[in-house]
Amino acid sequence: MFPVCYLGAHKYRALRYANARSSEHKRELLPSPVPFAGAAMRRREFLIGLGAAAWPAAARAQKVERIRRIGMLVSLDNPDIKAFQQELERHGWTEGRNIRIDYRVAPAAVHVETIAKELVATQPDVIFSLSRPVTAALQKETRTIPIVFTYVIDPIGAGFIASLAHPGGNLTGLMAYEPSMVGKWLGMLKEIAPQTARVALLGSPKTAVYFDYLLHAAEAAAPSLGIEIVPGRIENDTTDIERVIATIVDKPNGAMVVLPDSTTSVNSDLIIALAARHRLPAVYSFKYMVRAGGLMSYGIVAADHYRQAALYVDKILRGAKPADLPVQVPVRYETTLNVKTAKAFGLTPPAGLLVAADEVIE
Repeated sequence: MFPVCYLGAHKYRALRYANARSSEHKRELLPSPVPFAGAAMRRREFLIGLGAAAWPAAARAQKVERIRRIGMLVSLDNPDIKAFQQELERHGWTEGRNIRIDYRVAPAAVHVETIAKELVATQPDVIFSLSRPVTAALQKETRTIPIVFTYVIDPIGAGFIASLAHPGGNLTGLMAYEPSMVGKWLGMLKEIAPQTARVALLGSPKTAVYFDYLLHAAEAAAPSLGIEIVPGRIENDTTDIERVIATIVDKPNGAMVVLPDSTTSVNSDLIIALAARHRLPAVYSFKYMVRAGGLMSYGIVAADHYRQAALYVDKILRGAKPADLPVQVPVRYETTLNVKTAKAFGLTPPAGLLVAADEVIE
């Protein structure tokens, strides 16, 4: 027999096959009919498995979540408004993932008609509105896009809804204050400054279109407190605000109620400074004004208001109709008292007011 090194591999196998002693031995020497068939099969199975595993991921990638558009038009920047987006996130709506928020501001409702028209033209799925003038401007532009309003006084009188229980149309939301609230503000002024004899209601009839609505409520509550009500109508103008407040302090024992109004909110720093200059007791409806130096406030919990609005936006995005969502009324109020300001005014807060305060600023 020739040494193996001198023969090719196929000749060597042929020679061994010829010299095999049994048929069984010959079958063992036969080469595989498909070289490396096992490895090829394993590779093919691996690729098939890989494709099967990758398919669901690819399918998920192709199923892109629809982006819903939320329009927001407000007449003031309230620090608590962040609660709106936080509540949306709690219900699965995240900016950039499945919602896009278009946030716009019309300070003191300036150019609100133009801004409302532009916002409605973008055709959002739902609109969040803050204040009565803003809501009125949006209602003028659309009767189909759902609108969730906040900080609206007298929504029935404004023509936004048919009733609190059955709004009808494309608007629903949260009512801000009832007329009885004015009596509470007057009572607080009398409590912290018992000598109070005249109280001015400060607000702009252009933006606080409910001015007379609250004025009548104040005039009805005033006699029982022994005070006279003075209309304090202002414009969105520094000189005019200074003029009106000067007339309030012309006579002794004056005080003022700063109405919840976008004009008073935009000019709150000026109003607080003028009240401090004249040591004029004033009650506000927003606690952030007291934190900025105002004397005291009593109002709805703003964060609650915005969270409830977010719940309604969530319901509407999931198919609910505004006409079927009852308008909500506030259920929780808070009192904030600035003791430092009271001392500067020469006032001593009574124990009852201190106990009732949810936040006391020393």
